[in-house]
Amino acid sequence: MRDLILAMIIIPGGLIALRHPFVGAMLWTWISIMNPHRMAWGFAYDAKFGMFVALCTLIGVLMTKEKRNPLIGTPMIWMVILVVWMCITTVFAYSTAESVSQLEKVLKIDLMVLVTLMLVRTKREMYVYAWVLAFSLAFYGIKGGIFTLMSGGAHRVWGPSGSYIEENNALALALIVTIPLLRFLQMSLQQAWQRHAMTAAMVLCGISALGSHSRGALLAISAMLLIFWWRGKNKFGTGFVIILAAGLMLPFMPEEWWNRMATIQTYEEDQSAMGRINAWWMAWNLANDRFFGGGFAIYDGFIFSLYAPDPTFVVSAHSIYFTMLGEHGFVGLFIYLALWIATWRSAGWLRKNAGKDPESVWAVQLGGMAQVSLLGFAVGGAFLSLAYFDLPYNLAALVVAVRYWVQTRGWEREPIFEPNAKILGIPLFFGDKIVGPSKSVSGQPT
Repeated sequence: MRDLILAMIIIPGGLIALRHPFVGAMLWTWISIMNPHRMAWGFAYDAKFGMFVALCTLIGVLMTKEKRNPLIGTPMIWMVILVVWMCITTVFAYSTAESVSQLEKVLKIDLMVLVTLMLVRTKREMYVYAWVLAFSLAFYGIKGGIFTLMSGGAHRVWGPSGSYIEENNALALALIVTIPLLRFLQMSLQQAWQRHAMTAAMVLCGISALGSHSRGALLAISAMLLIFWWRGKNKFGTGFVIILAAGLMLPFMPEEWWNRMATIQTYEEDQSAMGRINAWWMAWNLANDRFFGGGFAIYDGFIFSLYAPDPTFVVSAHSIYFTMLGEHGFVGLFIYLALWIATWRSAGWLRKNAGKDPESVWAVQLGGMAQVSLLGFAVGGAFLSLAYFDLPYNLAALVVAVRYWVQTRGWEREPIFEPNAKILGIPLFFGDKIVGPSKSVSGQPT
């Protein structure tokens, strides 16, 4: 049944993308991040749904005039530079054949991020993009949060198999990055019950992240709460709410969870932590020895025998920073950091400048929440191998799209729409009818 439902959604959606490629971009984003096919048990589990939707979307992009140059912001320029550099390092990789396989996967993700940025041009499309990003992962957060409550936190929460977020730690970080996006969307909701429902979703995502038993997730949550407190106008009230929430949630966690969190201070006695440190030294030594790094496939006994302090302890880097360092050298790490610093600065630009016009006040909220998400990713990613995970790159594209919209006063060119359909009071944003004229930059109807 699940297989048929997915096919009934994805196949017609792909065909619609031939005429409306924006629909295909959103469908691709949903498939790529949520991996709904991995929850099926039949033919859909290994079906090439993503390839089908991507192909239909690309054909639609070629036929539509409603697109733009995706290189409209510094973060996207850095992303393209990073892609080019990864292609170069793959040529000089220790194992070129194995590295090419991973490179193809990364190229597909980055290409579709750029295609999506070409198509996300209006405020309503940016909101749809944010909804798709947030609820592709909030689904697992809500489900995992309920599971954690029902099991008393005794079992870990895992993501869909065969995806970037399969591991409990990876899913936890993805949910942490998602929570600020949910908060941004909550601020756009009008009805009280909708806002309360969103609050429940955020709480369940937080509980699910804790239920993953991830130490990196705990550090990322702590960093996010700190920035929430620092930016809050009422620091006493914000601090009280944070302490109250922690007081209600943490005692609920079982002894196993507390024992695992305690290993943060005694990492020398933890095999997992020492394995990561061994892999970090391997990456550092490798990057010092090889200008281009070792390529995507460096986690094997031969590489570790050359560069690791303990050649018998072979594990992945479990760090976005050391992953880039070992696989693509110091140049690759520099480009990677430049990408996220540029994204942070673009989000900060929105916080500082978007509020000058009433039509773009919502972009201030997005900029602030995007920075919170990026902080969570920067802290939690230091302990996880998620350097190529889709969500942060999509978040960067969303920030770039919104900044461009604000800088070019995009609201002056947008038509006024009337939603034809809603779900739970929320517009579907597709198939709506125009009830007002679009305007040019000069303010005259086009």
